Amino acid sequence: MTKSVIPTLKLKTMADKVLVTGGGGYIGSHCVLELIEAGYIPIVVDNFSNAVREGDVPESIRRIEKLLDTSIEFHELDLLNRAGLDALFKKHSFSAVMHFAGLKAVGESVLQPLRYYRVNLTASMNLLEVMQAHRVHNLVFSSSATVYGDPQRLPIDEQHPVGGCTNPYGKTKYFIEEMIKDHCKAEKGWNSVLLRYFNPIGAHSSGLIGEDPQGIPNNLLPYVAQVAVGRRNCLSVFGNDYDTPDGTGVRDYIHVVDLAKGHIAALKKLKDNCGCKVYNLGTGIGYSVLQMVNAMKKASGKEVPYKIVERREGDIASCYADPHLAEKELGWKADFALERMCEDLWRWQSMNPTGFSNGAAS
Repeated sequence: MTKSVIPTLKLKTMADKVLVTGGGGYIGSHCVLELIEAGYIPIVVDNFSNAVREGDVPESIRRIEKLLDTSIEFHELDLLNRAGLDALFKKHSFSAVMHFAGLKAVGESVLQPLRYYRVNLTASMNLLEVMQAHRVHNLVFSSSATVYGDPQRLPIDEQHPVGGCTNPYGKTKYFIEEMIKDHCKAEKGWNSVLLRYFNPIGAHSSGLIGEDPQGIPNNLLPYVAQVAVGRRNCLSVFGNDYDTPDGTGVRDYIHVVDLAKGHIAALKKLKDNCGCKVYNLGTGIGYSVLQMVNAMKKASGKEVPYKIVERREGDIASCYADPHLAEKELGWKADFALERMCEDLWRWQSMNPTGFSNGAAS
C-alpha cells in the first residue's frame, strides 16, 4: 500500500513594522537602511528640523529607496502633534518603536534650555502615552553618553552614576530615560532598550547618505570634513588646556553603520521580554580632537586649518565607553576602526560637497 504524502505548506510570516521617529536624520536614516536589510518594515516620521526635504520626503529616505530599490512609507509629523501621532498608530500595527526624534546640539541647549525641555520631553511623553494607548510595548530609545556627565572613572560602564549632566541636552536624555524606566517598572509587559552612545561619525559606504547638519555643524567631524572639502575656512578647537594627552577633548567615536547595527541588535533583544535594559555602544577607545583632525587629513589628503578658542560651556575633558555588556548580551561589537570611519566620512563629503542639497544621487 502506497503511503500518501501530504505536502508541507511553508507559511510566510509578515515582517514586523517598526516606527522610526526622526528617521530622516543622520542616525535615523542609517537605521532605516539597516532595518530594511534585516527584513523589517520601517515606517518613518520626521518633522524636517534636521533633514533636507526632497518633495514630500527627506532626501536621505529618497536615496535609501534608490539604493535598495524599494519604497519607504514616510509621514511628515512632529511628535508634539499628539493627534497626528495617534492617527498613525491607528493606521498601523507596530511591533516596536525606535525613538530618535529630538533636538540634539549641546551648545544650543545651553542657550535655549526651555526649548530643549519642551520639545524633547513633551515629544517623548506623547510617544509613550500613544504607545500605551495602542498596546505597543516595545521601545528602543536612542539615548546618549551625556547622561553620565563628567566621568568619575574611565572607561564608562553602565553602572557609572548618571544624572550629573553638564548641559540641558544631556538632562533631557536623562529625564527621558527615567520616564521610560519608571513606566517599564509600572507596566510589566513593557520592554525597552536604552542605548547610550558616544560620537557617531562616518557614512554609508555607498556615499549616498551621511551627516548633513543644517547650518553650522555642532559636532566635530562634520565640521572637519566641511573644512577639508573647502566649504568652511577653519576649524575652531574649543580648548587645549584639558587634562588630556594633547590638551584637547577626548571622545569615543563610533561608525554610524556600527551604531545602526547596534540598534538592530537592541530591537532583537526586545523579543526576549527583557524588561528595561541599558547598553553602551562605542569602541572603547578615546581619541582627542587633534587626533581626529590628523586622521581626517590622512583620509582626505587635504589640509584642515584650525585655531584654538575658548572652551565651550557644557563640554568635559574625556568620555569613552566600556562596551563589553553590549557584546555579551546583544552579540554586538563595533567593527570599523578610526581609519574606516574617516574614509567613509570623506567619501560622503567629497561626493556631496554641499550635502544632500547638491542632488548627487538624482
